Amino acid sequence: MLHLRLMVPADRTDEVVELLETTVGTTHLAVLSGAARDPQGDVVLCDVAREAGDGLLARLRAMDLDKTGSIAIEHIDLSLSLRADRAEDEAPGEGADAVLWESLSDATHEESTLSVTYLAFLTLATMIAACGVVLDNAILIVGAMAVGPEFGPLAGFCTALVRRAPRLAWRSLTALLVGFAVAMAVTVGFSLFMDAVGLFHITALEAARPNTNFIYRPDWFSFVVAVLAGIAGVLSLTSAKSGALVGVAISVTTVPAAANAAVALGYGELGQAWHSMEQLVLNLAGIVIAGTLTLAAQKLLWARHDTGPTRHDTGPARHT
Repeated sequence: MLHLRLMVPADRTDEVVELLETTVGTTHLAVLSGAARDPQGDVVLCDVAREAGDGLLARLRAMDLDKTGSIAIEHIDLSLSLRADRAEDEAPGEGADAVLWESLSDATHEESTLSVTYLAFLTLATMIAACGVVLDNAILIVGAMAVGPEFGPLAGFCTALVRRAPRLAWRSLTALLVGFAVAMAVTVGFSLFMDAVGLFHITALEAARPNTNFIYRPDWFSFVVAVLAGIAGVLSLTSAKSGALVGVAISVTTVPAAANAAVALGYGELGQAWHSMEQLVLNLAGIVIAGTLTLAAQKLLWARHDTGPTRHDTGPARHT
């Protein structure tokens, strides 16, 4: 279930309440007349089944409530109510399959912002992976995968393609390109410093490295795994099961490939650097293709459900 808190201009409250009362999947409606101060108006509260949430939000935005008032959404972890159970039963589809497009766009917009924090995490992850590459340590490679924040911009780019949002697409692409460029440049300097103090050596990079040589040896399995990870990652975002993102992060070799390329560039090993970049591009492409197709399929499948007003009108809306 979702909890909606709406700040509504007083002259629009009846219209909003009527929409909520006639929309299938809504319950626990309350109106606090004159409670809103900024902006001034009434506060309208209600709960709505997740599978009916996206359609209701679209209609509220069509009423320009996001401009004249406010729309706030919270996820309800536990609701002990027969009315809530009935509302979920009445709403079409399953809540786990529903996509809140507004929530997804907002989340990916934040995650795809080129911020200092994003650059710091990506750079640190790449440097950790560089240590794993030189030491041929799979544990460090896995740790670096988990730290890397690159799935945020990737998900943002997929969302932008499906929703035809060029600004979000550009923001996400900028975060990816600039982020990896900065992380790799810093890692090159880090590798040279580690070599100067005797902790890194070119012989380690040229060794067989049975635990990590897959990083610079891309093949079709790399693409297949990236595609599967892209599907799983998008599903975890749209179904609010964020725990699955950790598994997605440690399934693809984006950060390790960037790290291996950086270390190889530092030592002038252009061949290994090139193959590492091929691995990076292959993984990024697989995730984007799979993520975009997954979102498009979800959008198409969910369009079959009618989440519009279906209840019989019980009379004029009233509030006190």
